Amino acid sequence: MKLYDGGRAPNPRRVRVFLAEKGISVPTEQVDLGVLGQKSEAFTAVNPLQRVPALVLDDGTVIAESIAICRYFELLHPSPPLFGTEPKDVATIEMWQRRIELHLLFPVAHVFRNSHPAMKDMEVPQVPAWAEANKPRVLDFLATLDGHLKDNTFVAGGRYSVADITGLVSIDFMKPAKLAVPDALTHVRRWHAELSARPSAKA
Repeated sequence: MKLYDGGRAPNPRRVRVFLAEKGISVPTEQVDLGVLGQKSEAFTAVNPLQRVPALVLDDGTVIAESIAICRYFELLHPSPPLFGTEPKDVATIEMWQRRIELHLLFPVAHVFRNSHPAMKDMEVPQVPAWAEANKPRVLDFLATLDGHLKDNTFVAGGRYSVADITGLVSIDFMKPAKLAVPDALTHVRRWHAELSARPSAKA
């Protein structure tokens, strides 16, 4: 088994944080995104979409997409449960995982990819107007999330989950995108601080 990692990029980090919460160690190989290593012939043979992370199993099966990789390890190592156990919990975690991914992580990525000079060779063409269009979407969702977190320790209720991992990574990704959580959103800021204090956040 080998995990193709991508350093500070948010999706590989989601998997690393997940594995750290589970206490799982996996052999890794770094893909240097700074020199477009994901577009190399060798890595393209692993994942034709040229995206990290990618997990290669011992039988040669390749599992790409960060949440798919996390689900694989959840089934192998169900404790602690990060996708829920009871039907309502599973559905609630899935709901918030998708909401944060679609309405926070993706818009932040659009801002970063279409505005940061380091992305000019990866995002061709960069569309600055698309970056600007996504900035208010990030802030709108954060305001909604703040209201939800007023009465919830974690985003899907009383237990840390994969949805919190996506939230942590998304908010940390705001910094290189030159975005910030408004000071008024005290519940989001509390939540993020608590997630950041967990040992797994350093993964």
